[in-house]
Amino acid sequence: MILHELLDYTTLRLIWWVVLGVLLIGFAVTDGFDMGVGALLPFVGRTDVERRIAINTIGPVWEGNQVWFILGGGAIFAAWPPLYAISFSGFYLAMFVVLAALILRPVGFKYRSKRPGARWRQGWDWALFTGGFVPALIFGVAVGNVLQGVPFRLDDDLRVFYEGSFFGLLNPFALLCGLLSVAMLVMHGSAWLSFKAEGMVARRARSYGSLAALATIVLFALGGLALWLFVDGYRIASAVVTDGPSNPLMKAVARDGMAWFANYAARPWLLVAPALGFLGALLAFLGLRAGREGLTLLASGLSVFGVIATVGVSMFPFILPSSLDPRSSVTVWDSSSSHQTLFIMLVSTVIFLPIILAYTAWVYRVLWGKVGEAMVQDEAGHSY
Repeated sequence: MILHELLDYTTLRLIWWVVLGVLLIGFAVTDGFDMGVGALLPFVGRTDVERRIAINTIGPVWEGNQVWFILGGGAIFAAWPPLYAISFSGFYLAMFVVLAALILRPVGFKYRSKRPGARWRQGWDWALFTGGFVPALIFGVAVGNVLQGVPFRLDDDLRVFYEGSFFGLLNPFALLCGLLSVAMLVMHGSAWLSFKAEGMVARRARSYGSLAALATIVLFALGGLALWLFVDGYRIASAVVTDGPSNPLMKAVARDGMAWFANYAARPWLLVAPALGFLGALLAFLGLRAGREGLTLLASGLSVFGVIATVGVSMFPFILPSSLDPRSSVTVWDSSSSHQTLFIMLVSTVIFLPIILAYTAWVYRVLWGKVGEAMVQDEAGHSY
């Protein structure tokens, strides 16, 4: 009870905003290299054996990595119900495309080696490419649209009305963010292949990864510049109530061209987030060129962290702004579950998240080591 009283509503809302960010970054860092490897598969592997090497670097871990995606969705559903309702209804077709692409991944892993024909296996290789490239692109496009504001509104009964379309999501700024997402995850996938694969697969991954790291730096800079010049941010124009009821309509919101940069002006130390995005990509480039495998993987993960954290820090306290009716915008302070629900969920998270992390670390330790030609051709093994 003492802890329950110490953690007031404002603190719990802030904690769960951080937890949501951690889960989304965890998904991007872990399953991100799976998607990056999938997007690279037709290019780093010129022969069937080489493609099997690439596949087997992620084959044993991709299912566990995808758990972070489920945890993120669950956290949104339980901690931020309005965010879940708006995003999963407004982005319904986009999410359907993502899920369809992700479904291709397990099917591709299971069916690719069922027949020896080259056309059969190449077809599944491109399916695995789709399962990596398409989600990476659409996740970035979704973030680009969130930064611009999503065309939804809430009525007085807090019912959601979304007035956008799937093709409306594919605007120039959102596509720029999508390309940044692809470049970032290809860089991360290249770092993973450099770390786990042997031979020509690792060498080609270093070449493609170097280009992707440079593209990440350039696209991240262009995204920031475009955000500065062309995209209006949002700010709360009324009194900020951090412990009030979860009703987004109880505030006033104004559009402001510099709003997404206000947090950095007020707290310059927050610039560490975009700095890590740039620095991590630069170190990943240098690591790939120098063959420093461990440094490269760490640096690419740091870049992923920095890029995603930059979005969260820039938008705070907004989570999902509305371009149609700014007053309906969802923020950290007016869209959470109840104080009791957030507290119970936090206790559960404190208990179970360390268990998940410990098990994940144990799995990676058991599967430590490189994947080479001898391993995938060993008939006694269980390779794909």
